[in-house]
Order: sequence, then C-alpha cells, then structure tokens
Amino acid sequence: MNLFTPVLPLSACCHPCVPGFLYMFKWDKRLWTLFLIVFSNFLGGTIVLPSLPLYAQRHFTASPELISLLLASFFIAQFLAAPFIGRLSDRYGRLPVLVISQFGTFLSFIILGAAATLPVLFAGRILDGITGGNVIVAQAYVTDITTREERTRGLGVIFAAFGLGYILGPALGGLVSAFFNDRATFFVGAAISLLTTILTWLLLDESLTPERRALLAQIGKPKMTFRDVLNNIPLRWILIIGFGSQLSIALLQSSIALFSEAELFKGATEQTVSLGVGLLLTGIGVGQFITQLALIRPAVERFGEQRLVIFGAFFRGLGLLTIPLFGSPWLVGTVSLIMVAVSSGLMMPSLQALATSTVPEGQNGGVLGIYQSATSLGIIVGTALGGQLFAAAHGLPFVTGGIVLWVMIIPALLLSRSNVPSLHPAKQGV
Repeated sequence: MNLFTPVLPLSACCHPCVPGFLYMFKWDKRLWTLFLIVFSNFLGGTIVLPSLPLYAQRHFTASPELISLLLASFFIAQFLAAPFIGRLSDRYGRLPVLVISQFGTFLSFIILGAAATLPVLFAGRILDGITGGNVIVAQAYVTDITTREERTRGLGVIFAAFGLGYILGPALGGLVSAFFNDRATFFVGAAISLLTTILTWLLLDESLTPERRALLAQIGKPKMTFRDVLNNIPLRWILIIGFGSQLSIALLQSSIALFSEAELFKGATEQTVSLGVGLLLTGIGVGQFITQLALIRPAVERFGEQRLVIFGAFFRGLGLLTIPLFGSPWLVGTVSLIMVAVSSGLMMPSLQALATSTVPEGQNGGVLGIYQSATSLGIIVGTALGGQLFAAAHGLPFVTGGIVLWVMIIPALLLSRSNVPSLHPAKQGV
C-alpha cells in the first residue's frame, strides 16, 4: 500500500524539488484519520504548555526547581510506561490501546484543572504521563501500514500533526489563559482529548489484525533484551542521539515560560506573558508543520536520513544558543525557535525511521517503545535540570542544550559510518 497517491506523474513525484505538500492531498484514509487523531491529541496536550509552569507558580507558589520536578513527573511516568504500552499494542492491537490511553489523558486534564493542592497537581501529571506513551502506538500504526521505503515520510506525517498541534495549541492556550484563567486551559484540553478518543473509536481501523498477531506469535517473535540493545551498535548510537536531543529540547520547554516572564516580557502583565509564551511556542509549530509539508521529502531523498540527523543536531543546537544572545521575543520567535523547529522536523523522523531499520519487522512496536523510553529519559533529565539551571542563570538552560546537541554530532557521525541501512540513501555527489 502506498503512503501517498501521487497527483503528479511518478517521474515528477521522485524529483527532490517537488514540495511534500503535493502528496498530502490524497492520503490513504487510515493515515488521514490518524493525522486528525494525533493532531487533536497534540492540540489538547500543547494547549497547557504556556500555562502549566505559570499556573504552578501563581496558584501553588511553586519554585522553579519544584516546577521542573512537576514537569519531569510526566516524563518519568511516560518513561516507565512506554515500553509496556508498545508491547501491549503488539499483543492486543493498536486500536484498544489508543482508545484507553487517550481516555486516561482526558481524566488527567480534569484532575489538573480541578486540583486544589500540589500533590493532586502531581497526580494529574503522572496519569497524563502514563497515558502519554500512546505516541509510540501511533508511530507503530504507521509502520504497520507503510513499507520501509515509505516509513520516514509516514513518520513525518505524525510530526506534521505534532507541528500543526503546536501551531494552534499554545496559541489557543495563551488566549484561553489570558482572557479567562489558567484553569480553563485544562478543561479545554480535556474536551479536545475526549473528542480525540471518540474519533479514534469511530474512525480508525485496527492495523495489526488478529491474523497478523497470530502469525507473529507462531513464528516466535523475539523479544529485545538489554544485551540485544547493547550489541546492536547502530541502535545504540540512535538511542544516545535520541536521549541527548530530547534532553536539550526539554531544557527549552521547561524554561521558556519562566525565561519569557523574567527576560523577554520583563515587566509585562500576566495576560501579556501568557499570550506571549503561547505565540512563541506557536512559532515552533509553524516551523515544524511547514517542514513536514514541504521539506522532509526532498531533504530525505537528497541527503538521506543519516545526514539529516547530523544537520539537525547542528542547527537545532545553534537555534538554542541564540535564544539568550538575542533576548528579544521577536528574534527568538522568528529565528531561534523556527531554527529549532525546522531542524527537529528533519532530524527526529529520520532518527526514528533509522531505529526501525535496525531490527526485524516484527519488533517495530518494541523498538519504538525502547526508543521512546530513551527519549523520555532525556526529557526527564532535561526537565529536572531546567529549573536548576534557570535558577543559576536565566540563559543557562539554552546554552547547555545547544552544547549537548553539538556533542550529539559525534555519535551521529559514527551512526553514518555504521552498517544501518538508510531507507533513502543520499544521492551521489551531494
């Protein structure tokens, strides 16, 4: 089954200059439905990004260090839950796991919005983290319905949904928080999550059929052990890069609201800060969405996934380093965060696609669960460090994140020299 039904002749479709959005007009029905589901899910998740750190600070008098722990609790729970969720989806199918986990996200937003004490706020975040591992189920669904050659573009569709959610979610969250109150954003997020659950139940078909699950069980699908991961050298480099990349982005996400209030919008009203943070985060979504629509297909075909990982690490790091240097919300929003978004949109789908090419087809769900755990661990460390670094110096989280990304260029170069097959080898002479 083709991921896209081309609207141009096949020879034209293969040309690297053809923008990717031409292939999104005639998606396969399941992929289009999955796009809507992931978009709605991420919209509900990102709507609280501008308000959660400020909500904890304003209503619960939480310190930057405690806010970091609150944010990190989500990723700790996700780190522990993701491998089990991936294996459950391999065993029982993608659809039931998606429905149950998304309903859990709905409940978590209700808890967050109704919280009267800090422990209850932590409980809501932990529940959200446990159910938040469903991202890897959506990614596994894509691997079920695409060939290896189509996989990077297929995962790019997931990232496009992330990007579109990032465009509208933070902006909507900033508006709701500015014109109503901080709690209102959680209830709006709950409504969106409930809609996502209903969409999943009504519109999405199971991709991993009982016959295929039975076949996988019959042939004795091997489980990946810790030793298997250590002995798989390309996968080991991929996990290291994923860890470092998400550590750096966690430093950004855990600090940008506090940095904006202290530096970028210093002296502004609470409403202005909430709206400003939402718009800044929206810039990330704009850059990522445009990347998935127009850039990733020609970039993958021209350079290959391995080079995109290297390019992404360099420019993502550069974007982070410029945030404290600029100190202007306009420059940070239009240059720094756009650079981070475009680099992420090229780098992360490529890295995930390469991860699936290091194992047999039957282990896609499992390897994505391991990959998700590695990236979640990076986010845990980065989120927990964000408040500590911010308390020491307001620009330190972004400088640290930029340096970490540039260090990741080393394993990225080693990965490019390993025997992992590139799904789209770089063209000669590039």
